[in-house]
Amino acid sequence: MKQNNLWQETSEEKVSFKALDDSIECDLAIVGGGYTGCSAALTAAENGLSVSLIDQQIGYGGSGRNVGLVNAGLWLAPEKVESILGHKEGTKLNETLARAPELVFKLINKNNIRCNLTSSGTLHCAHSQKGLKDIQNRHRQLTERGAKLKLLDKNETELLTGSPSFYGSLLNEKAGTINPLSYCLGLARVAQSKGAKIFESSLATKIEFENDSWITHTQQGLIKSKKLLIATNAYLQSIIGIPSSKYTPVYYFQAATKPLTEEAIQAILPKSHGCWDTATVMSSFRLDNHNRFIIGGIGNLGQNISKIHSNWAKRKAYSLYPSLKGIPFDYFWGGQISMTDDHIPKIYRIAKNAYSIFGYSGRGIGPGTLFGKSIAEALANETEDILPIRPSSKNNQKFGRVKGSFIELGAKINHLI
Repeated sequence: MKQNNLWQETSEEKVSFKALDDSIECDLAIVGGGYTGCSAALTAAENGLSVSLIDQQIGYGGSGRNVGLVNAGLWLAPEKVESILGHKEGTKLNETLARAPELVFKLINKNNIRCNLTSSGTLHCAHSQKGLKDIQNRHRQLTERGAKLKLLDKNETELLTGSPSFYGSLLNEKAGTINPLSYCLGLARVAQSKGAKIFESSLATKIEFENDSWITHTQQGLIKSKKLLIATNAYLQSIIGIPSSKYTPVYYFQAATKPLTEEAIQAILPKSHGCWDTATVMSSFRLDNHNRFIIGGIGNLGQNISKIHSNWAKRKAYSLYPSLKGIPFDYFWGGQISMTDDHIPKIYRIAKNAYSIFGYSGRGIGPGTLFGKSIAEALANETEDILPIRPSSKNNQKFGRVKGSFIELGAKINHLI
């Protein structure tokens, strides 16, 4: 059995774009059609820039393989962010990303993006006593910074999840879930309606800087632009003339059941919260709008579905919800996460008016949307001051592939137990 992506089959946003087969000029060229690229294209067009975006397929990468949890902030607790970046810059990033779900929901509602938005909230579930201390600490840090969160005990968590497996949870009622591919396609549709030119089946093969302009070559055409954004995250293919982003590739996969009956789903996530746990080899679980149960975990499924990971997904689902036993899983799919050493996204300054953004470390929807919007505003106004994080001209993370292999090995060992 090969991978089959639930989001591709259930997306209500049905859009496609022609290939670039000519030479064109614009203010901003964007390579990458995920959340960052599409958000940047939309914002740039709204700010009066002419925009051209290219990719093999909109939402093909991590944006179309995402879990679909619209959360605030990063995986890191805010104090850790501030210790890495310094208090001033860390506070700026924390405060900016705290508003990310609000931005996503506003874009969805304003532009009628059909992505099955459920804004009932998300639950960070403590899988152990150690995990409970972690979410208690996060609750303290986040509430000190103004977040309106609820720390739930074991019984309250069982009521909202329908499972007795957790020691407690942290509820963010301002978060939610979406069909992540539909959201990305919707952003692209809206960007095009605002004047952005979007091309599929168009991979960048070479980029060069000539006469104060960036020349982005594809197999059949080229784009001449004053400004350039590389927004491919973990899916950057080799481009002549542009250094590759350096990060640790981490694989994450998901499995989904067929739609559940009312009887089978009665006690499972009664308010449709999206969930993830505190385990080092973490897992996620949620429902879609057709009552399919979706379980996710770290690991590379491979083209023909790894039995280690797929069998774990079934065992995990059945342990959380014994009522699922005997219900088949119809979908298995996975993708890559771009993880940085410090788990903080990077804005890499390639050269004059050229940037690459990557490294969301598994938290792509909110930060990707916000970083895309911010970089477009920065390029339109020719100032870096409005960016959520200071750009860097250094891109020197080392041994990413080796680290990724160790993470995959750890996931396999964990999923065998």
